[in-house]
Amino acid sequence: MEEFLEIDRPKEEVELMSPLTWAYIGDAVYELYVRNKLINETNLKPHKLHIEAIKYVKAKSQAEKLKEIYEDLTEEEKNIVRRGRNTQNHHLPKNSNVQEYMYATAFEALIGYLYLTKQNTRLKEIFEMTCKN
Repeated sequence: MEEFLEIDRPKEEVELMSPLTWAYIGDAVYELYVRNKLINETNLKPHKLHIEAIKYVKAKSQAEKLKEIYEDLTEEEKNIVRRGRNTQNHHLPKNSNVQEYMYATAFEALIGYLYLTKQNTRLKEIFEMTCKN
């Protein structure tokens, strides 16, 4: 199973990817983390699990979490966030404003970048900072 989930791209190649690619995988990685956390820490039924997960993964929440942890990021991570935030994206969810969506994309880009570059210890630290009970 571990091979199935493993990304096999050198860091140099990941750095050349679009920040939207980082955000694409970051969205999935963060949602999987949140879902695992909820299943491990609660006994909620599927509908309630979904309702609870949305609190973490919606754009407004991700934007707020990024702002909360921003000062704890390294300069490299801040650069990844900047690139993610400034990327042109022509999609806007109906329950979010442009600024929230830009910061949520930046948050997802950071998660995706850390995942793709296999910085798993740092990724876990970020998850723990953003998913406190």
